Order: sequence, then C-alpha cells, then structure tokens
Amino acid sequence: MRKSKLQAAHLEGDADDIEAAFYDALQRGDIDRLMACWADEDDIFCIHPGGPRLVGATAIRATFEAMFSDGGTVRAWPERVRKILAVGSSVHNVLERVEVLTSTGPTNAWVMATNVYHRTAQGWRLVAHHASPGTTSEIQEVSDAPSVLH
Repeated sequence: MRKSKLQAAHLEGDADDIEAAFYDALQRGDIDRLMACWADEDDIFCIHPGGPRLVGATAIRATFEAMFSDGGTVRAWPERVRKILAVGSSVHNVLERVEVLTSTGPTNAWVMATNVYHRTAQGWRLVAHHASPGTTSEIQEVSDAPSVLH
C-alpha cells in the first residue's frame, strides 16, 4: 500500500512517505515529483553541500533542474535516520549515502542532511533541506544518548 501512495499524482502519507518520495524523485531525476514533496510556501529553503541558501520554490526548482539536466540524477539514499516528531512537524537528520562516479568507477560519498517536514493543507510536506558535505568514508556518529532504553 505504501508504494501506491507514492505513485499517486497527489502525494499522501506521513513525513516518512514524503521523504521516501523525495529521495525516489532524486534518483529518477523527476523534477515534478520532487517539487510535489515541497510545501507551497514562500519561505521554504534548501542548502546543498557548499552552496548558498535557496529560498522559495523557483530557486529550489532551478538548482534541481540543473542537476537533472541532460538526464542526470542524484543517486542518494538516506541512512541512519534520526527523527524528532511533534504534532505538526517532523525533523529528520539523515546520513545520505551518495553514489559518485569517479575515474575508477562508482564510489560512495557521505552527506549529513536535515529534512524538516510540516503538516500543511496539502498534507505533510518538506519545508527545509540542509545538506553538509561529508567524507568519502562513512561518517561516525558521536552521541551521549544511552544505548539501552529502560
């Protein structure tokens, strides 16, 4: 049933469903589906690794269109998701595994990203994506949270 929700022209579901649709659209180079994940708000923003803050749907769309030009895609998968869920918002901090083509073939690079979702009139939608450059090796996590919850 989850897959049918994501294939609908109108995206439905919770923040996890919208996040899955966002990363699927990146991997397919589907600009319309990717932009359908974003809220219809003037102040949405996106920061790509090492890039400026992009504010508004027009600016965000233009950067992804450039990434997708000539049939390009972004081969990125969210891993090790940490979530903070509230009544009307959900914050996901993810370790993105990004496949990068090098002269010796494909390799993985890592990006730290935070995706913020709000419950809007259209349902759950992305309002912020902030990605920071990582390394070519898997990023280690430092946490003071207990490993066993009682």
